[in-house]
Amino acid sequence: MKALKLLTTLLLTVFLFTSCVVTTVDNFDDSVSLEQLVTSYDLWYVDYNKTTGNGEVPFLSKAFTISFQNGRLYANNNLVGLGTIGNGLGLQIGYYDTSNGVLEIDHDLDGFIDLEVVQLSNDEIKLRDTFTNTSYYLIGYQKSNFDYDLVFYDNIEYFLQEYVAWEKTYTSQEGALNDFDNENFLQFTPENTTTFRSSQDEFGTNIDFINWDFVGGYEIFDVEGFDDVKILTLDYDFFDNEEFELTVINDGEIDLFHVSSGTTYSFVGRGNIQFKNASKKGAVSKGRKRFKVHRKTKKRKLKT
Repeated sequence: MKALKLLTTLLLTVFLFTSCVVTTVDNFDDSVSLEQLVTSYDLWYVDYNKTTGNGEVPFLSKAFTISFQNGRLYANNNLVGLGTIGNGLGLQIGYYDTSNGVLEIDHDLDGFIDLEVVQLSNDEIKLRDTFTNTSYYLIGYQKSNFDYDLVFYDNIEYFLQEYVAWEKTYTSQEGALNDFDNENFLQFTPENTTTFRSSQDEFGTNIDFINWDFVGGYEIFDVEGFDDVKILTLDYDFFDNEEFELTVINDGEIDLFHVSSGTTYSFVGRGNIQFKNASKKGAVSKGRKRFKVHRKTKKRKLKT
């Protein structure tokens, strides 16, 4: 994963053109068109936790980023490969048009959707579906300053789901012996964000033949004062909860620091699940819907 931090806000002056583009700031120049507004950033991050309304726009509920390029609509529905697929824009999912002063979407699966665009600041817009009164909030980035860390850690539950299995590849010499030493594979199911499986099968076992010995619940916590680490708890009925500090190394590897024993484990993703449109050739899995994530916060127990 590219560790790109947002150091400065790009000072683009993108403003209101027609009455369908609403702004809450009084001094915007209205000489810039809706087309210039939506294309002013390479990537629009869908901050899904801010979504309001009881309905949904399916393609926005599945995407981490969307992009508008010369009438073509792109989306990144996966975190794995983010920044590389489609030159960073993701896969094309349809077309768009702004010539009538409304953002008209022609989506490959969802069909035609008209969206009202509300400019909230220089780098934030709201897309509102007036039919369902549902609004999505998008933050603009150029590819050169896209905050990959933010997106991965904000959506860590979805990242863990994007592999059929996570295989243990490293166990540190430091740390006390513990029951988790015997667990060699983990799986976080895409059906919901609370179920995990584990296996003690031998290293190198084909992922299609893993015997999942245990099924339990898991929870992820934010860490007070830290944006680049999460707390992961695995609920093992027979040896209580196991608590780890979870760090993302890249889009195919994570480290788990076992808090009680002081042992660090590395896990590598096996069998990437691509959440594409179901009608697309080569799609592995139907595009999943995102849900609002409300995490509890814990204080970090620093490594000694």
